[in-house]
Amino acid sequence: MENRAKSDMTEVIRRRYDRTSIFYDWMDRMISPELRKKALSQASGKVLEVGAGTGNNFPYYPPGCEVTAIDFSPGMLARARKKLHLARAPIKLLEMDAQAMDFPDNTFDTVVATCVFCSVPDPVKGLAEVKRVCKPNGKIILLEHVRSESPVIGWLMDVLNPISLHLIGSNINRRTVQNVISAGIQLQKVEDLRGKIVKLIVGTP
Repeated sequence: MENRAKSDMTEVIRRRYDRTSIFYDWMDRMISPELRKKALSQASGKVLEVGAGTGNNFPYYPPGCEVTAIDFSPGMLARARKKLHLARAPIKLLEMDAQAMDFPDNTFDTVVATCVFCSVPDPVKGLAEVKRVCKPNGKIILLEHVRSESPVIGWLMDVLNPISLHLIGSNINRRTVQNVISAGIQLQKVEDLRGKIVKLIVGTP
């Protein structure tokens, strides 16, 4: 019953992201080009981008990377396709759910996600998949917005979260660092950005 509920929620959020894909670039401006470059400059080798969205990361992959970018929203992928020409590295797009990837274990040298695990219905399951498909000596790079550590702002984010989830399918109060630990990923670095609401999380499987 629980799995059915999560599957239904995945489909609901997929439809919401299909709907919001037309103005997603405006919403995604909270992650600046500088932050994207800071995160993606660490990627190398065979790279998986989880939740590619409309392709705003594509220009920041270093040459030499070989990128596979997945998203579960056809609407997002249609817009991402239009940005492939901006990339300095080859990028292959696939429609796929982060919670159940089709890749074999230990496939990628680097796994990247930016503002993705706020919307995955079961974030720990999705992060466990990230760990599974990353090579044992690989790198996991997450640039995520999280619940504020301020009691007042954190409470406000909790109050507003149902509205955000209903409108765009995104949770604004996820405790992503704890979810990363729960998925068994080994933390190497957690860097606070944008008033500690955006964090750069780097780990290994």
